Amino acid sequence: MSEAETKEKKYKRPEGKYVYAVGRRKQAVARVYLYQQGSGKFTVNGKPSSEYFRHIKWQDIINGPMAETNLAKEFDIWVLVDGGGINGQAEAIRLGISRALEKTDESLRGPLKAKGFLSRDARVKERKKPGLKRARRSPQWSKR
Repeated sequence: MSEAETKEKKYKRPEGKYVYAVGRRKQAVARVYLYQQGSGKFTVNGKPSSEYFRHIKWQDIINGPMAETNLAKEFDIWVLVDGGGINGQAEAIRLGISRALEKTDESLRGPLKAKGFLSRDARVKERKKPGLKRARRSPQWSKR
């Protein structure tokens, strides 16, 4: 059994009709389930979103697509996010929600794209090269 399957079993996904989308940023991967008949409930890894993302900056990032389309109370959002840091996870969730909203209604593509919510930020950490301390940082030069 893979790690993703065990995580899905640990966090019980609600029953009902949903739209699925994936968002990625750096090393973070967010699997977003958007439930059609919802009340605005937002769950991230089994916790309410405000409990998982305590800082207001991250809450604004993940709630951006719903605020832009004024659909916050029409859907329930259930997210499994893994890898990366907290900021990368928030941006991965934002992309996943935007993609799922686009699948539900094609007319939402314009406003989401205008805000940059449908753009995959492909920047990742550069690999370490041999003979260097980091990707580009060379060892300190000594005269003797």
